[in-house]
Amino acid sequence: MTPAIVRIPRSHNPFERSAVETDERGIAHYADLPATLVEMLRAHVDARPEAEAVVEVGGERLTYGQLWDRAARVAGGLRAAGVRPGDRVAIRYPAGVRWVLAFWGTVLAGGIAVPVNTRSAEPEVRYVLDDAGVTVELTADSPLPDGDPYLASALRTGEVAALFYTSGTTGHPKGVPTTHEAFIANAENMIRCSGIARDSGPALRTLISVPLFHVTACNSQLLVAAYAGGTSVILPALDLPTLIDVLEAERISFVVSVPAVYSLLLRHPEFAGADKSAVRTVGYGGAPIAPSLVRALKAAFPQASLMNGYGMTETAAVITVLPDPDAAAHADSVGYAVPTVDIAIAPIGDDPAVGELVVRGANVTAGYWNKPVATADAIVDGWLHTGDIVRVDEAGRVHIVDRIKDIIIRGGENVSSVEVEAVLLSAPGVADAAVLAVPDDVMGEKVGAVLFGDAAAVDIDAVLAHCRDHLADFKIPQFAAVRTEPLPRNPGGKLLKNQLREQVRWGAPLR
Repeated sequence: MTPAIVRIPRSHNPFERSAVETDERGIAHYADLPATLVEMLRAHVDARPEAEAVVEVGGERLTYGQLWDRAARVAGGLRAAGVRPGDRVAIRYPAGVRWVLAFWGTVLAGGIAVPVNTRSAEPEVRYVLDDAGVTVELTADSPLPDGDPYLASALRTGEVAALFYTSGTTGHPKGVPTTHEAFIANAENMIRCSGIARDSGPALRTLISVPLFHVTACNSQLLVAAYAGGTSVILPALDLPTLIDVLEAERISFVVSVPAVYSLLLRHPEFAGADKSAVRTVGYGGAPIAPSLVRALKAAFPQASLMNGYGMTETAAVITVLPDPDAAAHADSVGYAVPTVDIAIAPIGDDPAVGELVVRGANVTAGYWNKPVATADAIVDGWLHTGDIVRVDEAGRVHIVDRIKDIIIRGGENVSSVEVEAVLLSAPGVADAAVLAVPDDVMGEKVGAVLFGDAAAVDIDAVLAHCRDHLADFKIPQFAAVRTEPLPRNPGGKLLKNQLREQVRWGAPLR
């Protein structure tokens, strides 16, 4: 029997819900949005073809007309390479104009874009490519496809446009089909909840400094800018002096990053003297933020609205947003449900306001790619179980309490302890392993490994070398402790991580 859920009313929710209609399943949809991403982009191409669409810092600049023409040629090249509607195209380019053209070219061709984490180790990449069943793989050293301009016909709002992969919180990443409607609903949610003016057009200039294979960068920045007719300014690699220069030189109006980056940015000696007067919206998320940092951001960007966003790959980005009026007083909250998302609590105890957050809406995926069991586990009666334990206050604001699965959030990157433990268990000299979050003032959390084995046999350098062959760099432990007694487990074999946290004493960081 499915446990009862407690719906969270919208009575105190400040976000406008006009033009939202509910279908027979109870799913909320916008009634008057573009039907597809192609229709959305074409409207700006027709209205302002000379307006700037994409800027790669240190690279090319494209107008909307140029973006369309070149993406159509990419679509023609993909078509010539055998891509047909519904076929998957893996995008492994670094962040920049090539990535954007590959994404739009795939969409124009009627294919499904598969953004691949460029920081993943080769076995991780191979898993994604095999699971997605890609037709064309665009690697970093391969040219953009080129051919006669092509545009697929009869695209529909419910068709899948992209397949983003999760961070592998259960050992392997899962593909999340994202439809045209989900992308566009997320963009409209961002406009309504962020303080960005609907008529901002070319005045909206967003600085993308997080990887485009993340839904934050792609869905809530690149596509929001395209939705509003604005400009995406892409920083290929995070570099604080360059970021500071770009804020001023490109007249950036919308900035998004993780708390760790803002903490470093505000302390950088060049930041105080930079001209930040164009910035109108400062967004953050991906990790808890200290109230003191919120206050510092308000002081640093006095003309800007602040917003905390919380979301998932499965929801095409945002689930909740904490708007500027609440930013300082409720910094521990991730805010209110966005207009197309209904939220509820699956209680885990006697308090109906505390439990697992479950969600549904037009931007929420219908399931995982090729994983019916995982889909059935995650989506029950149309509600997606997020895996996050939350508390909802009397105003309807959501507060993250804990994570059901032991996910470490390192500077906005999700690290699966299960995945890292699996690699550690195959390392030389390691008999057992547990991965824990190590609190950190800058990154929020770092990865710590507790290793069980013969102290003389566990060579930390060899273990780290093994990890580098199998894991992305941000997943490699930065702290390690070796135990000569078995790790604490319950009779069912489950690691007792709370007990282990009390016992472990971390030494100096390994790197």
